Amino acid sequence: MVVGSVIVITSGKGGTGKTSLTGGIGAALALQGRQVLCIDADVGLRNLDITLGMTDAALMDFSDVMAGRCPLARAVAPHPSVSGLFLLTAPLTLPEDFSGEAGFRALLAEARERYDEILIDSPAGLGAGFRLATCAADRAIVVAVSDPSSLRDAQRVVSQLGRIETAHLVVNRVRPRLLRRQGVTIDDAMDTAGLPLLGLVPEDANVILAASSGQPVAQFTQRGAAQAYGNIARRLLGQTVPLMRIR
Repeated sequence: MVVGSVIVITSGKGGTGKTSLTGGIGAALALQGRQVLCIDADVGLRNLDITLGMTDAALMDFSDVMAGRCPLARAVAPHPSVSGLFLLTAPLTLPEDFSGEAGFRALLAEARERYDEILIDSPAGLGAGFRLATCAADRAIVVAVSDPSSLRDAQRVVSQLGRIETAHLVVNRVRPRLLRRQGVTIDDAMDTAGLPLLGLVPEDANVILAASSGQPVAQFTQRGAAQAYGNIARRLLGQTVPLMRIR
């Protein structure tokens, strides 16, 4: 039986656009006919619903499923306008009966039977939330921006991925003029992070505008970041797609 793939989107620090990337790739995969579950693993902060245009759509969270208070099928919220796209949100706080990594693995095992791709939006940092988000992933997407501290943090993340053998880098919020002033190239970023490149995403105000309007950026525009998310989704499906030229 074919089972779904679990992909964790992570970064060493906050502010890299990890949540926007998760939502953007998730919507792009669903628009290509895939059944996609996006899981917000950022306990307490949980903003993935905003990026997806699903503010407050999820009434139950993954801790409810893990504790048996709610079946997975009822806890996930379907997207109102993107067929095949679903959200499972994080709790505001972890309950006393939280079953930890073992329970999360069991939840993901069930999700694999229902969805083609499960995207996990990992919290920033390398603490317990990171360990939970990565505990059963098949592959990792490490998100960085071009500043040296972000790339160094990405390198640190790679060293903590443990059993995850397949990992790629996405350089987000790319501003070519800034890269030139820094004297940095994308090859430099790949070398610093120690990862092959999965995609480049340009700095794009439409990401914020789409979230403010309550819709995924793929429904807001087909250019800029939306195009980059679509390209990354196609690469995840095994298609050969040239890198965007970002000016």
